[in-house]
Amino acid sequence: MGISSDAYLQLDDVVVVETNVPQRGPLKIYGLVQEVRARHDGPAFDSDIFLVSDGRLPAELSKAAKVVATRFEPEIYVPPEPGDVASRARGEDRDQAMYFDQMKKGKVAAGLSRDGEPVYLDLEFLDGSRGAHVNISGISGVATKTTYATFLLYSLFKSDVLKENRASTRALFFNVKGEDLLYLDKRNREIEGNAEALDDYRRVGLSPGAFSDSIGLWAPVQRQGAAQGAAIADCERKDGVRPYYWTVREFVKDGFLRFLFAEADDERSLLADLVGRVEHYLARDAQPDVHPACVMMDNDRITSFDDLVDAIRLRVEPPNGAWLGGSAAAAGTAGAFIRRLEAARLQLGHLIWGSNAEHPDQHRIDWQANQVSVIDIHTLSERAKRFVTGVVVKRMFEDKERAGRRYPLAFLVLDELNKYAPRDGSSPIKDVLLDIAERGRSLGVILIGAEQTASEVERRIIGNSAFRVVGRLDSAEAERAEYGYLPAVTRARAAILKPGSMILQQPHVPIPIQVRFPFPSWATRPEEAVTDSVDAEAILRRL
Repeated sequence: MGISSDAYLQLDDVVVVETNVPQRGPLKIYGLVQEVRARHDGPAFDSDIFLVSDGRLPAELSKAAKVVATRFEPEIYVPPEPGDVASRARGEDRDQAMYFDQMKKGKVAAGLSRDGEPVYLDLEFLDGSRGAHVNISGISGVATKTTYATFLLYSLFKSDVLKENRASTRALFFNVKGEDLLYLDKRNREIEGNAEALDDYRRVGLSPGAFSDSIGLWAPVQRQGAAQGAAIADCERKDGVRPYYWTVREFVKDGFLRFLFAEADDERSLLADLVGRVEHYLARDAQPDVHPACVMMDNDRITSFDDLVDAIRLRVEPPNGAWLGGSAAAAGTAGAFIRRLEAARLQLGHLIWGSNAEHPDQHRIDWQANQVSVIDIHTLSERAKRFVTGVVVKRMFEDKERAGRRYPLAFLVLDELNKYAPRDGSSPIKDVLLDIAERGRSLGVILIGAEQTASEVERRIIGNSAFRVVGRLDSAEAERAEYGYLPAVTRARAAILKPGSMILQQPHVPIPIQVRFPFPSWATRPEEAVTDSVDAEAILRRL
């Protein structure tokens, strides 16, 4: 497409051209600018540009753009004729080019295009009606993956797109790095006076603020406090954060043992068989104790996680382990089992309480109690992180299965998918996440997953995502087959994206587009949070 000397086009501009088709009538063709170039017509060599600049060689400036067609109305697939006038698509034309007019159920703000116009997601592909799940890839710390996932949920909760279902919709975040997500209920002081950010929110139809309607914050109990029977949240923020733990009885009754062995392993591993066998025997032999957090086994009271580990070890350890079975490889398998069990005792024993649990119901994570729940796991070891994630996600999915209906929706935001659902091997967490990816749509469980490298995540989880988003990508990673939906020029752009810019692929639009999202209006660090005391001081100063 040629560009006149007094006009310009940039990447991702939306254009429309109207042509006339013989015997069929007028046709509108919409498209997105994929490439732009400028050169002189006439010179044969690169060095001729200096002669043109000096006026010693005649030449004409030629500007052109490569446009990828996104829509034909009506669907007559013929090219425009030379000389047909193209223009930037505005208003209804832009909505048609981007298929926004087809989003009948609702539009979710996804950010702003390069020309400052809003970009939307189709709610039908987000709430499970026609599709579900979002996958976000990018370099850690630069790609702003978690921030973008948070913005998408902010768009859902702060707009009317969910209508009567908004109040009952739930979102569950896992805070895996720092305490960034523990301040979602606080307004960001840096948004004040930021005219550009405030204008961005106006353009996407949102009011800047925080997740203050209904939010539950959870952090693991401190190890030192657990030893003394004191449930204290292990995080810097103390106000409004509830410490969590589970009881020995819950551990046995609900089959949590498998999540102590949640590292990816071979499906044919004898260890997995032994874990399943021990879970079966625990459920069979453990009886309720007078204390609601404890159990009885063979007339012995199990009043702590240490007691439970000792009881399991007694029944598994060769040569007299009653639960071991008669396998030829039993001794080696039992040794591997016991080593991992002892590691779990050291790394997450403080999360399983027995007789020292006075009010366990107050420390049990209830993901349905608040519209947004944030579970902090950043202080835990890798084994403990997998345990907490596996237990909570399993409980969430089982609750939705029992409900048996799609609404109310439940959104699960999980970073580091490559750890929880790696491409190779099998694990209990991976099995649950696969269930969510494949069946969650019908149950209203929507996964917003993020990872540094999509090439290391289970293919079926990536493949079931209706929306694919990438932030800044490593150049080598961008060449992997998982990013085949990105044209070559877009892959090159992904390597130089700035924080706050993403490349979005969605079902309606045939090619990916670059979007940027507004600066977070909620606090992402303690120093950004506007607290009540700060507000009071500001009021006093004004008075």
